[in-house]
Amino acid sequence: MQYEQSKSMNRFLLILLLSFPIFGEEINDPFEDLNRDIFIFNEKLDEKLLKPAALTYRKVTPQFARTGVTNFFNNLEEIDTTINQVLQGEIKYAFNDAGRFVINSTIGLFGLIDVASKMGLEKHEEDFGQTLGVWGFDSGPYIMIPFLGPSNPRDLLSRPISSFLSGTFAMEDNDVKITLVGIDALETRERLLDAETLIIGDKYIFVKDAYIQSREYEINNGSTEDDEFLDDMDDIFGDD
Repeated sequence: MQYEQSKSMNRFLLILLLSFPIFGEEINDPFEDLNRDIFIFNEKLDEKLLKPAALTYRKVTPQFARTGVTNFFNNLEEIDTTINQVLQGEIKYAFNDAGRFVINSTIGLFGLIDVASKMGLEKHEEDFGQTLGVWGFDSGPYIMIPFLGPSNPRDLLSRPISSFLSGTFAMEDNDVKITLVGIDALETRERLLDAETLIIGDKYIFVKDAYIQSREYEINNGSTEDDEFLDDMDDIFGDD
């Protein structure tokens, strides 16, 4: 669905709101007509399937259980993050993120509890698309992908690699793999329910701007200065 692009999308609306002053550059969107059609298709699927499922999941699942699911998938992503930190030359962060994975996978009961954060090891999010951006590869035009949502050629080509490194697609049991992918999508969509109230104006443009700005933010390891608003909004967009 549209909101399955990545786990980092749970903060993309917030990043967008903090980034309004730097807007002005025209986004490369040569396929806007087709992109809008796919966007509408994704929206209808989301309205009929994923959003109702996310609402039901929120209603019947206690907060502590939802937090555990979130932590579990965040922990799987630490492998992808660690490898991409190394590829980007961020060795210090790579040790930090590898430590997070070891601690949360053991003391944290297979990642269900984020013990590492309580120990002061900060969470980061890196994927191979960001690595290609750091290496200087151009993102290419903005594209909307059926079921998956906003992307660009660079991120689209990097998805299989990051999916494999995250652990989900490296699993040999197809039934387990499909189940985990479904739960991951459901959990991500549930955490974005509160973000919908922040969308203003043309939703297609808003989502496009949010995606572009969030990816630039991530590639630059955070171009937005610390802000009290960011801390306050962590209650909505945080991973814990």
